[in-house]
Amino acid sequence: MQCYETLRLATPQPHLLLVTLNRPQASNALNTQMGLDLEALWTELIAEPGDARCVVLTGAGEKAFCAGGDLKERHGMSDAQWVAQHEIFERSYWRLLDCPVPVIAAINGHAFGGGLEIALACDFVYAAEDARFALPEVTLGIMPGAGGTQLLPRAVGERRAKEIILTGRPFSAAEAYQWGIVNRLCPRATLMADALATAGAICANAPISVRQAKKSIHHGLQMDLKNGLMFEIEAYNRMVGTEDRLEGVRAFNEKRKPAFRGR
Repeated sequence: MQCYETLRLATPQPHLLLVTLNRPQASNALNTQMGLDLEALWTELIAEPGDARCVVLTGAGEKAFCAGGDLKERHGMSDAQWVAQHEIFERSYWRLLDCPVPVIAAINGHAFGGGLEIALACDFVYAAEDARFALPEVTLGIMPGAGGTQLLPRAVGERRAKEIILTGRPFSAAEAYQWGIVNRLCPRATLMADALATAGAICANAPISVRQAKKSIHHGLQMDLKNGLMFEIEAYNRMVGTEDRLEGVRAFNEKRKPAFRGR
């Protein structure tokens, strides 16, 4: 795994990759370099997950997970420069959606604009109880353009998404939990421990099984039920000939924990 200018990578336990958005002086706002770094990271995990079986994504510091696009960098950009930069952001979000490894967002502070859209593109979200959320783009003369108008309605429903996006008003972590954006509210002191514990449980499972199940859920929801069920069986059959399937059944009968090897 290569080094990135705006990301801090760590492996706090085997098979678990902790990724920290690392621009705390700018509330971890998305600048061009962070867009390039995120695109490269997710592309690397798509091409070769290696030992990574789960990713936890968080922000540096206690103020913000990600404040969205860096408007200081964007100030004075020409139309062409703005569009070119946004295309980098688009690719980074699409690569995140395509990442075969589960990604848990650990929202340690404010997640506004593109920061909330990153969280929505992750597989699920844990949040500190005092975190705040918003898609304020319409208050700035733009609109959500990194999945917000598509992923938010899928999480909260059309009517709630329209209220959130068209007003641009911030909302609390408790509301995000109530509406289905956040899976678990955590005391700030235990947020990372809680996210890492769940990631550890995922890492202990058969990695091919986890990746195939994620793929089946993600793509199956975009199909009608009959085709979704057929896609599920195709994903299921991928495991039948694996060593991990044999090891799982063997470990069950021997009453021990399986040692999955990802093959």
